[in-house]
Amino acid sequence: MHRAAYLFLLSTMLLWGGNSVAGKLAVGHVSPMTLVFLRWVLAVLIMLPVGWRTFREDWPELRRHWRLLAGLGACGFTIFNVIFYTALNYTTAINVSIEQAAIPIVIILANFVLFRLHVQRLQIVGVALTIVGVALTASHGDLGQLLKLDLNFGDAIMLVAVLCYSLYSVGLRLKPAIRWQSLMLALSFAALLTSVPFFAWEVAAGRVIVPDARGWAVAFYTALGASVVSQIFYIRANELIGANRAGLFINLVPIFGTLLSVLIVGEQFQFYQGLALALVLGGIALAEYSGRRATVPASRSPSLNMSGSTQK
Repeated sequence: MHRAAYLFLLSTMLLWGGNSVAGKLAVGHVSPMTLVFLRWVLAVLIMLPVGWRTFREDWPELRRHWRLLAGLGACGFTIFNVIFYTALNYTTAINVSIEQAAIPIVIILANFVLFRLHVQRLQIVGVALTIVGVALTASHGDLGQLLKLDLNFGDAIMLVAVLCYSLYSVGLRLKPAIRWQSLMLALSFAALLTSVPFFAWEVAAGRVIVPDARGWAVAFYTALGASVVSQIFYIRANELIGANRAGLFINLVPIFGTLLSVLIVGEQFQFYQGLALALVLGGIALAEYSGRRATVPASRSPSLNMSGSTQK
């Protein structure tokens, strides 16, 4: 179970790291809100032939929980990305990376407040190590640069994005017992609907950049890799080991994004990038060691998997 969760999470973070590179490649080839809109149009089109039959069969459960599913799709899929892109217009990539590293902390706090889920001391140490790794990456190896950061409007709204994705991760434990195809199609529908107002605003403001060949390639990648496949993996991993432990892997995203930039964009590999990767992986390993020990007694109780059955 744990190995499968780790494989899902590492694949997810690699795909999300690739999304960072895709974002760089998209500049000037497709506008941000247009990209968000096309991302979910394509995601729905991808999921329709895969999930329509199960969607109809699961419709009674979907209808009963439509508010929850709409909220999850809006928060985790659309609003986070809209704010993320907007924040980068007002603040630096360093600030955004550091602030995004707060997601695991907010997940832990939300799980404690809402569900009284506790964490072990070693898990807290592990979280701290991953944050140092992210800070090292964001500051390009010079942690002293963090003292020079100026907080502004972009940083304020990025904290809203952090809260949105954290609540999405925690809220996944409340999802109905439906099959993954139905769940992903429902969340994609919700994301598409909530992306329309932002796309309409961009059109009205005259800021639309119609995608060219590269823009469409980025859109297809964000739809298939960074949306459909990665979200299915992330949801399944949350189901296997819980949001507290799965959320910690999110701090691999800037690390993988930097390494992929070296491979794809041709940026030069630096020593601090290897050190940051070691810190993040070490922090995750430490937190997982503690988390597995703490959940052994609880593993005897059944939990729902994405097919709606129970597992031990």
